[in-house]
Amino acid sequence: MFAISVILCSYNPREEYLRRVLKALEAQTLPTTEWELLLMDNASNQPLSGRFDLSWHPNARIILEPKPGKTHAILQAIAVSKGDILVIVDDDNVLRKDYLQTCLKLSSEWPVLGCWGGSCIGEFEIEPANELRPWLAGLVVEKVSEAVWAKLPTQGKAVPPGAGMAVRRKVALHYREEVMRDPLRQALGRTGKKLAAGEDSDMALCGFKLGLGMGRFPELELTHLISARRLTLEYLEGLYEGFGYSGIILEAIHGKGPWYPYRQQPIAKGLFLRWLILFARGAGRVERRIKLAEIRGQLAAQRDLRHLGYAV
Repeated sequence: MFAISVILCSYNPREEYLRRVLKALEAQTLPTTEWELLLMDNASNQPLSGRFDLSWHPNARIILEPKPGKTHAILQAIAVSKGDILVIVDDDNVLRKDYLQTCLKLSSEWPVLGCWGGSCIGEFEIEPANELRPWLAGLVVEKVSEAVWAKLPTQGKAVPPGAGMAVRRKVALHYREEVMRDPLRQALGRTGKKLAAGEDSDMALCGFKLGLGMGRFPELELTHLISARRLTLEYLEGLYEGFGYSGIILEAIHGKGPWYPYRQQPIAKGLFLRWLILFARGAGRVERRIKLAEIRGQLAAQRDLRHLGYAV
């Protein structure tokens, strides 16, 4: 067993980004004897094996997950990992050199928490357009200035982002068991070009069922590398459509909000009225397009919920 398992999920990575991610892991202050590295190749077009040097780490493996989707990569990683704490890292997350050491410290200091995370500082390949800046939080760009945590079920500021999220093993195992028997939950998370989301929040919310909370801490910090292709309105539309979808699915799964299973709602009418109100109050072009994309995601989620018997 190891103190930490780093689960590094990757699909068709940008090579220079992944090399920076690995270099930051190599520079971690926590000795490599205390943690393992699992580089999850999630059906990349060009296999990762043999392309990246992991010889610096005695406990590193490249594992192929042929089924597309980040959720499936995480499920396999949980099954084969050996760490007490799992730290989930994307292939554009550059961890501060004390990140793993700090995760271990917080694990000891906060036994009431099942998962935790911190700040994600954006490093942009190009300067974002001013009209897009209000929506960059969707790219997981946020600095935490003070500790925030919650012991009661919530989807507020205490929910850590998937980038750099640390999860106790028992929470991860509970999450895996639940997701393996629920096709609806397997639809969460990114799959190829489909910008779905929510698998990280789903895992975090599982901790509440075990009596554990969640939190975010300023001493945990990573740099999120953001390429130019992600700084377009079209990309953000796809991203927020995924948020709209996953938000409804999470509410149904965890029994919160107006989308509780089998509760009737005039879904389409309510969402259309929201769009009319947005238009009437003079929302700008970017806001209208992003909000409409979010509504499309919500409607898609409702169709899936009805198909699987969650809603009537």
